[in-house]
Amino acid sequence: MTEDSHQRIHNALDHFKIELHSWGFTDTGTRFGKFLQDGAAIDLADKLADAGEVHQLTGCCPKLAAHVLWDFQEGLEPYEVIALAEKHGVEIGSINPNLFQDQDYRLGSLCNSDPGIREKASRHVIESIKLGQAVNSRIVSLWMADGTNCPGQDSIRARKRRLETALGGFHDALAEDQIFLLEYKPFEPAFYHTDIADWGMSYLHAKKMGPQAGVLVDTGHHYQSQKIEQIVAWLLDEEMLGGFHFNDRRYADDDLTLGSIDPYQIFRIFNEVHGYAASNGGRYPAIEYRVDQSHNLKPGMEAMIETVTAAQELYAKAALVDHECLQKHQEAGKVVDAERLLKKAFGTDVSGPLSEWREGRGLAPDPFIALRKSEYLERISSDRKERRKKKR
Repeated sequence: MTEDSHQRIHNALDHFKIELHSWGFTDTGTRFGKFLQDGAAIDLADKLADAGEVHQLTGCCPKLAAHVLWDFQEGLEPYEVIALAEKHGVEIGSINPNLFQDQDYRLGSLCNSDPGIREKASRHVIESIKLGQAVNSRIVSLWMADGTNCPGQDSIRARKRRLETALGGFHDALAEDQIFLLEYKPFEPAFYHTDIADWGMSYLHAKKMGPQAGVLVDTGHHYQSQKIEQIVAWLLDEEMLGGFHFNDRRYADDDLTLGSIDPYQIFRIFNEVHGYAASNGGRYPAIEYRVDQSHNLKPGMEAMIETVTAAQELYAKAALVDHECLQKHQEAGKVVDAERLLKKAFGTDVSGPLSEWREGRGLAPDPFIALRKSEYLERISSDRKERRKKKR
């Protein structure tokens, strides 16, 4: 690998920051139950400590996404949350309202036919926006479980209009530096129709909301064989790609560690991001990168580092694509040459430049091995196991 290639990888990694998610450090599971782990985080302080450790090992995870109902129920004032995050070397990242847990939302939240329930849901989102302002968070990220299970259960068009009205109010509540990201999902828990089922619906809603809204692409929220890189390319071209949730899938929303099933697709997604920068004078889009996956069998911290390091590796590989040369192949109709250019970058071993980048910042060359050697996992497992015993 040339010196220029090493430098391209280092430059790419310098601006590639990944937000962790607080619920990734806790006990999680499926709709059938969960498997408990001694080292799972108990409270927000634990989550911030774990996030700080991952950031210290990887050097690229300075923020922790927080879920309003899961993370802010401990009586902590905003200034205390900020101080606690600073103690562990991180910041509070995106704020996530919860519109799927309350029994009132059985038939929907913002799309519910009951105006009282819609008002309750809207009030929660606006409170979440204000909470974000109080803890210095720039991002509000909304995923809704709203939808129907049976044909005729509710008017699809009426639900669309109810949601539009609510979203307009949320945009008005944003501070000047806040961004509102709207996520989509084709199904689950609603199985007949989901109110924001795909990127086009999310795009239309975000566009109508206003200039501070964008689309959030969860790499797991798609049907099999869907070309996510095409969705990414369109959203980039429309300046509407606000962020990602990193995970992998075999079926639709399996919440597996990134790259564990189809690393080439993640590479192709990152190639579109680098391609956008190459065609815009080196200017990268303002994208929020975040992990969002369910570690119901893997230890949370190990799975988190697996995903972060996989993302760094695939982002680095995609940075090696020569987009000037690729464009020439494309314009000349050299189909094989264009594909070979991508495959060559994907097949490149970037472990050397990755290790160099880490060592140049005082980090261990392999964060996963460093975590296991640190005895951090043993320490938190022992401590949190005892704390759980005392709470019983």
